[in-house]
Amino acid sequence: MDSARTMTARALAHAMLAGSRHEEALAARMAVCLDQRPPWLVGLAQAMARVPGEVWQRLDVATLSERVEAHEGFAKAWAGKTRPEARRWLLRSPDQLAPAPTGLERPHWPTVGALALGLGMTPAGLWRLTLPADWQRRRPLAQQHYRQAPVPKRGEGAGWRLLEVPAPHLRAVQRRLLTQLLNGLPPHEAAFGYARGRSVVQHAALHAGQGRVLRFDLSDFFSTVSAARIHALFKTLGYSTAVARSLAALCTTSAPEAWLSAEPRLSWPQKQRLRDAHLPEGAPTSPALANLCAFGLDARLSGLAGSFGARYSRYADDLVISGPASLPLRAISALVAAIAADEGFVIHPRKTRSLGMAQRQSVCGIVVNQRPNLPRDEFDRLKATLHRCVVDGPAGQNREGHADWQAHLQGRVAWAAQLNPGKAKKLRLLLDRVDWSR
Repeated sequence: MDSARTMTARALAHAMLAGSRHEEALAARMAVCLDQRPPWLVGLAQAMARVPGEVWQRLDVATLSERVEAHEGFAKAWAGKTRPEARRWLLRSPDQLAPAPTGLERPHWPTVGALALGLGMTPAGLWRLTLPADWQRRRPLAQQHYRQAPVPKRGEGAGWRLLEVPAPHLRAVQRRLLTQLLNGLPPHEAAFGYARGRSVVQHAALHAGQGRVLRFDLSDFFSTVSAARIHALFKTLGYSTAVARSLAALCTTSAPEAWLSAEPRLSWPQKQRLRDAHLPEGAPTSPALANLCAFGLDARLSGLAGSFGARYSRYADDLVISGPASLPLRAISALVAAIAADEGFVIHPRKTRSLGMAQRQSVCGIVVNQRPNLPRDEFDRLKATLHRCVVDGPAGQNREGHADWQAHLQGRVAWAAQLNPGKAKKLRLLLDRVDWSR
């Protein structure tokens, strides 16, 4: 590689990024950089001015300098007798920030130093939390920023998922980032999980009274979202490469090698995903970021459902398509899997379900055959438990050892009331008769 040629191309890239992308402005700044205005420079400015605006916003110095080197005029000039030479470096003002996508606002963090200040940190403190993932995962466990806790998945033989809980100092920074930036970025309208003003009841209600309900499940929803995707997301918001890299590092992690090597409960594919930098399940920023990264998935699956006269929604990793009884499971399943794979996600093949009207149609544990409702067996068990609490006292009924048994039962009755207020009145009457002093 010719380092002099690369440095000249980078100088021209810096000059182009230092101000307006209008053709004449690009040519003028590059002429100042080279202290001359050869004909090929004007051609380069014309070519760069034709780059679409959405592409231009994502360009950084490295990628733009590659375009400069690949330009025919620059290549011929470099091969000639008088090579172009950078005489001045024009750098973008640190106060400048690329425009945000239309309709979105975001904090003004043009530099890594501004990011640290905005999150209430020193630059050194930010540096310690944004070390390269490959280096971080090889550090001793005592120096890691996350605590690992395997949790069994629901269902017999369903395996394990990894809960990665950030240390208090990192969690506090992530919460600031969530408040200052991520909460202001709306997910797709089909996303109901982790979205303010939307609920699992609304998600289920969308599919009530349908002839067929198709359910799909995304495998390892958080860990399949890579740090590269998070970095690209922040770049799309207009942040510089350095700031986007720091933001991505604050929100992603790689499972420590020493811990992974000694952990027998996770499968080999899970460990491979966890070795790469990914969204940690347990960080306050992960749900919002996962929703934003799934925007393309939601948009495409909404369009797919519409083409079959059906409707689509997603609650975290649970995908639901419902519509006429004639919905073709095999064809839709193949298309859903292909779209998910194209968007960087994986459909769990053993968890796909097709539920007709003659079956119990449930969405996230809510029965939707006619309207959102509590499953009958769950209602009967809760009613029986409350009855035994009234007759025999509540203490002896807490067989699962809940820390606050009264609050637990109150929560279950409140949940039943959201789904079926009429039936929940019977439960409320029983709950009010419980003598909690017994």
